[in-house]
Order: sequence, then C-alpha cells, then structure tokens
Amino acid sequence: MPTLVVSSNNVLLKEQKKPQPATFEVNLDTGKIDAVYEGKRDKSEYYASTPDELWIDAGDLYILPGLVDAHVHLNEPGRTHWEGFMTGTQAAISGGVTTVVDMPLNSIPPTTTVENLETKRNAARGQCWTDVGFWGGIIPGNDKDLPPLVEKGVKGFKCFLIESGVDEFPCVAEEDLVQAMVSLDETPTTVLYHAELEGKGDAAKERMESVSDKDPASYSTFLASRPPSLELDAIELVISLHRRFSNLRGHVVHLSAAEALPTIRKAKAAGVNLTVETCFHYLCLNAEHIPHGHPEFKCCPPIRDNSNRELLWQGLLDGTIDCVVSDHSPCVASLKRVEEDGDFMKAWGGISTLGLGLSLLWTEATNNRKDVSIGDIIEWTSVKTAKHASLEGVKGSIDVGYDGDFVVWDPEAEFLVTKGLLKFKNKLSPYEGLRLRGVVNKAYVRGALGYNRLTGGFTGLTAPGQLL
Repeated sequence: MPTLVVSSNNVLLKEQKKPQPATFEVNLDTGKIDAVYEGKRDKSEYYASTPDELWIDAGDLYILPGLVDAHVHLNEPGRTHWEGFMTGTQAAISGGVTTVVDMPLNSIPPTTTVENLETKRNAARGQCWTDVGFWGGIIPGNDKDLPPLVEKGVKGFKCFLIESGVDEFPCVAEEDLVQAMVSLDETPTTVLYHAELEGKGDAAKERMESVSDKDPASYSTFLASRPPSLELDAIELVISLHRRFSNLRGHVVHLSAAEALPTIRKAKAAGVNLTVETCFHYLCLNAEHIPHGHPEFKCCPPIRDNSNRELLWQGLLDGTIDCVVSDHSPCVASLKRVEEDGDFMKAWGGISTLGLGLSLLWTEATNNRKDVSIGDIIEWTSVKTAKHASLEGVKGSIDVGYDGDFVVWDPEAEFLVTKGLLKFKNKLSPYEGLRLRGVVNKAYVRGALGYNRLTGGFTGLTAPGQLL
C-alpha cells in the first residue's frame, strides 16, 4: 500500500483556527487520509523506509486543506471560447482550489436534464486538474427532470429570479419554483437562487429608463441600475418559499446588498432552512475605486460601496453569511467592451477570479483585518463550501477519512497579478495590477500532485481530477 507522508510545523487540522506541527498519511490507493498525528514527525525515527518521493517535509510552510469553490462557470461545452474544464481547473488548482462545483450555465446545453448532464460530464472527462461536481438548473417547465438529476449526482439546483443573460437558461417565476419544489420536496437537495427580482409591470423598463441619460461608461450608472431593492425583494421571496417547503434548503448565491443581512438574520433565527454565500470581489473591491470605462469590474449583482463591503465582512464574521466563493464567470474580451467603449451597461456581467481567491482574502486579512485567521478563511472557503455542496466528511479538511486534498502554501510570499500569471482562458480580471500575499507552491488531489509552481506549474504532471 503506497503511502504519502506529509509533515510541517504549520498544518491546519480540522476545526483549528491556527496551523500547528503535525504529520498525516495519505493512502495513494484510496486517496484518503489514513492517519493524522500531532507534532512534526522525524523521518529517520518514524518513516525510515519511506522513499523520498513519498515524503513531504514542508518545514515552516503551511499545509492547508484544498479549497472547495462551489460557484464556478466553466462554460463547456458550447462556450469553450469563454472557458473550459482544462483551463478553468488549472486556474483553480494554481490558487489552492482542489474541488470546483460547476454551475448549470453558461454551457450549451445547460445542466437542466440528465441528458444535458451527461453531455457535460463527457466533455469534462480527462481534462480536469481538480475534482469537479455539478449543480443542476431550474428553468420553466423542467420540474419533472429534477429528481432524476439528483439520482445522477447533482449537488442541488440553481435558478435565476431575473434574466440570466443567456437565452437557454430563462429565469423562473414563483409558480415555476413552486412546481419545482413540489417535485423535489421529498428529495435531500438544495435550491440556489440568483436573488435579484424585478417589480411587477413596467418595473424593469422604468429601472433602465432612470439611467438612460447617464454616461454608460461610468460605474455609477450601472450601479444605480441594479439597486439593493432587487436583492431585498428576491430574498423575501426565497424566505417565504422555504417557510413553505422546509425540507429543502434555500441558498442565496453571491449576496451583494448588505441591506439584506437583517432580514437574513431574522429568518435564520426563526429556523428557516437558509444559507448564504458572498464572493471575493464583494469583500475585496468597492465601487469608489472602480475606474471609468473598465467593465472588467462588472458583475450582477454589482460591487457596492465601501460601507456596504464593511457590513458584508461583519455578516461573514457573525455567521449570517456562511461561505465565500469566486463566482468565476468569464467571457471573451470583446464582450467586456474594454477596448471598444467601456460601456458598463452593454458589457457582459461576470468577474474572473479562479486562482486568486485565497490570496485575496489573506491579503485583506493581513492588511486590514487582524482578527481574521487563516483558519477563518479556510472555514469560509473549504469547510462551509464543502458542506454546502454535500461534500462534508470528504472534502474541505485535513482529517482521517477525508480525501487527501491539500496545498503547500507560503503565507509570506507576495506576487503581482499580471496577465501572464493568470491561468484561466481569457485573461481579463479586475485584480490585474494588485500585489497579493500568499503563494501556492504545490497542490495535491487525493495525494496526487496536480500543481507545482517550482517546476513550471503543470510540466510533467497528469491531470488528477475526477468527476463527483
């Protein structure tokens, strides 16, 4: 039985806030962690017969659990010029993410039937550098397709309460959701909501007309077009639905509007089966610093002002917000209109982040939030995201019985975000030019090396990812 032994003065073990000296063993036949020992064990004393290639002594570098990014758009098949399984998972693992869960859009076809799921899984095979799970999708009229998708392993179902931006994934009305939830009510699954909701009648038209005379290349124009009320109204609907369908967990994706936090707190306190995520960009960027004519900062719901950002941090620290994800949503550069006219109103909404999230949060923490530990960051990006994606006990922690997914990480090293550093396909990101702290040296999936910065990243390696 080949066993990989990993030892460091700084291993972040399960349920710990700080790293500690520890040693653990990964069974390379099963990919599982078989043993964990407190203390950094000496090779000559404990593992004299272990060959050097199966021994990792990370010294003072951190050993962290691999991150679980539960909100990623990989876009394959159908829009592989936007992203793909290979480039997306390479970008992910280069930043310490060892599991991603792919959203049902913007691939063609979307993951709304078993047939479409199999099309996507066939496209993914052999390309994945991380493990990959799949969310299904709820669109009008596909309620009968949902239980079979659960049987085939999807982790839950995403829907849009406002237009998604792609024709093949239309938004749902309340009656569509009721039909879907009746179909799923006896099934252990989750409904995920893009939580922006238009008012009735001509509300959408009036909303757009209110900014029609403003400069479309000004971020303030776009921000005014997506007010917090869209999120507040949507979240009220979500809460009412999950009071009625209490067997199903509701999950608000990419919360942007901090004004919704009191409503969420109240619902959770009342026992509503509800979880909430926010994103790296809402925690690390703010509207005041978004330049004129730079739609690489555009996403929906939008990045709001700094006071809103501070309230999101408070919501994360007090547990109102459960987890943090990337919502990596790339497109080709022309759709961002950066080189054309910088029109925020016409540009594609989505931010490219894969590979940067851990460093973004660590930089924010070490610069501005001394009360935030690496253990907190891993709780939000690994432990809670694994639980959200029904991977609890398998992913997100270093402990016996978990998959041997881990990262060798230098918390002191810094790097400049450049196009050449980015691993995703279309190298357009609002983080370009930032200096970040925390560098992944190596990343392992079930004990198999999937990324080695010291030897060029992926040179000589085989993609270790599996489909979940």
